[in-house]
Amino acid sequence: MRSVTPSEAAYDRMRLRQWSRGAARSAGIERRDLLRFVAAASVTGLVAAAPARAAASPAPGIVKPLPPELFTVRGTNAETNFAALRSTGLLTPADRFFVRNHTVTPRIDAAGWRLTVWGSGLTGSAVDFTYDQLRALPSVTRTGFVECAGNARSFYSTQQNQQVSGTAWTLGAIGTARWRGVRLADVLRRAGIGRNAVDVLPRGLDDEVVSDGTNLGRVRRPLPVAKALDDVVLAYEMNGRPLPPDHGYPVRMIVPSWVGIANIKWVGDIEVSAEPLLSPWNTGLYRLFGPAYPPEGSAPLTGQTLKSAFELAPGVSVPVHRRQVLTGRSWSGGAPVRTVEVSTDGGARWRHARLRDEPRSGSWVRWSADWLPKERGPAVLLARATDRTGRTQPDVAVHNTQGYLFDAVVRHGVRVV
Repeated sequence: MRSVTPSEAAYDRMRLRQWSRGAARSAGIERRDLLRFVAAASVTGLVAAAPARAAASPAPGIVKPLPPELFTVRGTNAETNFAALRSTGLLTPADRFFVRNHTVTPRIDAAGWRLTVWGSGLTGSAVDFTYDQLRALPSVTRTGFVECAGNARSFYSTQQNQQVSGTAWTLGAIGTARWRGVRLADVLRRAGIGRNAVDVLPRGLDDEVVSDGTNLGRVRRPLPVAKALDDVVLAYEMNGRPLPPDHGYPVRMIVPSWVGIANIKWVGDIEVSAEPLLSPWNTGLYRLFGPAYPPEGSAPLTGQTLKSAFELAPGVSVPVHRRQVLTGRSWSGGAPVRTVEVSTDGGARWRHARLRDEPRSGSWVRWSADWLPKERGPAVLLARATDRTGRTQPDVAVHNTQGYLFDAVVRHGVRVV
């Protein structure tokens, strides 16, 4: 994938300035914060170049091993090779779960960790929770996926011949786990959330993000209070064990079915505000810009989209006249998956795959389909899902300049030998 061109970067910065001027007038933000928002537009260009630089070296700052059969390193990130999930169950083991880092994984001692809840949306002063105090609260368990908003971004370029900026993910910037923790609503109520609260802003304890010499601060993204009080979890366990460092230890946000940036890792404080809150991660980033969207961009991204992936390495060779069992996974941020269809001839004919799991909201479903290749040569495999809202993956995804929410059917090439 190509990096954003200078002219595209300038266009993005211009659009962000237009939006930020309006936001500054309405929210009264300070000039130094406005400059941070404007600078955010350059982050995408910086990230887009990272995969080429890091292709031959391990990802800086990631703690766990990244064997090449399991991961593809992309700058500060590690993408799961989807074929590595074939031998796993519904849940993604921590050692195969993708890593999305803006900087490096921090090493935090839970004994000294504090979660501070503060802000104008509380009825009283700030409240601190220790790790033990948080774990002593009533717990809940949720099974669900976390997926980067840019997952499958590279297909805008490779399938649709459209330039986008950002990390060149294929389909492996997703994982499903069983998360245990405490409901954010319970924490906010114990802290004294007021009826005037509008936004809730969790902030991570990873290093501050610097782009083009401008410090954007720590990663943070506001949630509307209605979502914060609904199904959000402050998780401290992943698949029955304490969170690994790369996945948010000691505590992270789990925001079911929403884009990955909402699932802040290494949470250190939560601002509860009586006014709408802004950050680079809900202004210039994680909004949709492009010809199909208003000049100021779309509303900040919330729910994830619909996707399918084969548990098969791209370009792999399969023997002719020998029955194959194709497997894969499909998921939707809108509703449980209803059906999955597979084509082994590039889309000329489709047939239903067998679902191996009970479809559930916020999780993926595994599926399988038999295939008997009859001719040698290249073949194109396709999989498309339909969820319970009736939405089906399209042939073409609507383009946006930062490459978010690709939902089109992916053309999966293999060779019959």
